Amino acid sequence: MLPLAPIAFGEGYKKAVNRVPKLSAPSNLRITDVKCAYSGGGLFVKIYTNQGIWGSGEGVDAVSGTYFVVKQIGQRLKGQNPLNPNRIAEQLRKANFFGGAQSGMYVAVLSAIEAALWDLTGKALGLPVYQLLGGKFRDKCRVYCDTELYTVNRPVPSDYAKAASDAVKRGYTAVKFDIDQANDPNKYDHFNWTASNAELERMYDAIAAVRKAIGPHADICVDMHGRYDATTGRKVAKMMEPLNLMWLEEPVPADNLEVYKTIAQESSTPICAGENIYLAYGYTRLLSEAGVDIVMPDLQKCGGLGEGQRIANLANLYYVPFSPHMVGSFLGAMATAHVCASVPNFQVMEWQTLSDTEPRWKEIVTYDKPFIENGFLTVSDKPGIGVEINEEGLKKYATPGVPFFA
Repeated sequence: MLPLAPIAFGEGYKKAVNRVPKLSAPSNLRITDVKCAYSGGGLFVKIYTNQGIWGSGEGVDAVSGTYFVVKQIGQRLKGQNPLNPNRIAEQLRKANFFGGAQSGMYVAVLSAIEAALWDLTGKALGLPVYQLLGGKFRDKCRVYCDTELYTVNRPVPSDYAKAASDAVKRGYTAVKFDIDQANDPNKYDHFNWTASNAELERMYDAIAAVRKAIGPHADICVDMHGRYDATTGRKVAKMMEPLNLMWLEEPVPADNLEVYKTIAQESSTPICAGENIYLAYGYTRLLSEAGVDIVMPDLQKCGGLGEGQRIANLANLYYVPFSPHMVGSFLGAMATAHVCASVPNFQVMEWQTLSDTEPRWKEIVTYDKPFIENGFLTVSDKPGIGVEINEEGLKKYATPGVPFFA
């Protein structure tokens, strides 16, 4: 037996010193600036500090024209310690109660800033966001593939079947399709969205082709984008029952609880809504009065990561699954995944198929592993969110005429 190698005197002390952060104490951390950039429909925010670390966040949809909202909020944040994301988000919301802080643009911007605060806090403390949120129930999150077949002009059932089959071959166990078509020649009136019998037939035939192509076990989600009326919503929910959907998404606009209740209670097809509902307050009656079977807040516009967790926990009290909407970059996807990992009632999360194929989605972020593997997103264990904005790559796709991280 060989003798153990002697340990050099002081080696343990050296290792301990190397493990200690070289920055000043977290209590001395201060926000020095907030900058943003825009690309497509996305807002990208970076919060800078006096210790040379920063946090990144993303907002979507209701962010167009919000540059000066970001700058205004940034002025409020300067000099504050960023390690209190919940407190700061609540301060910002209450300070702008008469400035639109109930929904829409202000909340979408707040969502990006709040996520950046969580990212910054995680980096400062050396912890992933899921740990800051209370720990994780799972290491990876199942995603469904939004096939984005809406990019095809008037697709036919065979197009739906092929897109679904291709997604399943790539390892996805759930797919989503849109069945609202503004250019359907069978529409009688482009303002009244009561679907004609021919439209209903088109919808059913498309999803029936998907079910036939991928078999009985893969999940199918169907989105109507809140474009139809109650009559059509009821018909489609009943019509889809034989196809055993994972859910029917927003058959009517999300602002009428009574209609949602009737559709949800009249059909065995699960009804899903939430991408256009802001803050946890928006879900209280929807859940307490059984207006939906599944909630799908978008964490890049509903109020942020802490608010997303509050919505999930609220839904859990009613035994309702949490399946967040996600149309952002991989920064937004990973931020969402941290919340999905931290709650017990997570079901599945959205993923856009073009993120697998279009180069720009990989160019605008920095991440050293595959985005999705076999239909799952592995939650990062790195401090913060674990994904960085690649400013050089993002600049190639920046919205013209808007300052870029200035």
